[in-house]
Amino acid sequence: MRLLSAGAGTPVRDPVHHPLFARFYARCSVTAETGLGMAAIRERLLSGLSGRVIEIGAGNGLNFARYPGSVAEVVAIEPERTLRRLAAEAAVRADVPVDVVPGAAEALPVKSEAFDAAVLSLVLCSVRDVRRTLAEVRRVLRPGGELRFFEHGVGGGPAMRLTQRALDRTVWPLLSGNCHLSRDPVAELRAAGFELGPYRRVFLPENGPRLPSSYCALGVARKPPES
Repeated sequence: MRLLSAGAGTPVRDPVHHPLFARFYARCSVTAETGLGMAAIRERLLSGLSGRVIEIGAGNGLNFARYPGSVAEVVAIEPERTLRRLAAEAAVRADVPVDVVPGAAEALPVKSEAFDAAVLSLVLCSVRDVRRTLAEVRRVLRPGGELRFFEHGVGGGPAMRLTQRALDRTVWPLLSGNCHLSRDPVAELRAAGFELGPYRRVFLPENGPRLPSSYCALGVARKPPES
């Protein structure tokens, strides 16, 4: 695992190190923009956002070009070095200010209650600890702050769910940068104390065979105002 400079002296380890998967993801995610309709999903995910936004697990920065002009600043957290470099290149081309920084979702390197909104896009499937990640999202959002999410997870009938669990126990996380197929992002959001707003089920691909990774949720949640 390669090291990041800690600035004043002590080096620190990359929070995530999946260089082969990062290169694969960088290629296939661009194809998915049109082939799987991800461009339209990103538009719906980010529409209407404003103020200071934290994007957790920014990947190669494909969301950056779709933030509306009402967003004052995006702080984009990306732990994987290869993807972070690509995200930094995408940030230069964005129409809104984007600052790409290293950090793990379970320990966000930002102040509490510093953001008006947070964005999670295909992130909860691969974090080491979903509960800690969502606790961190709550910490950094102001009371009443908005969480936009697009996540895949458990779905389909009994046979599909059995397949998802079997893949999670064997090869899938190893091949896919710690991605898990059988997590339930909507249930995890509720358990973390978020107030669920409108959300919809989405299939990827929308028209075509149902794959273990096809079952997605796109929507809005909020940190309770009294938090």
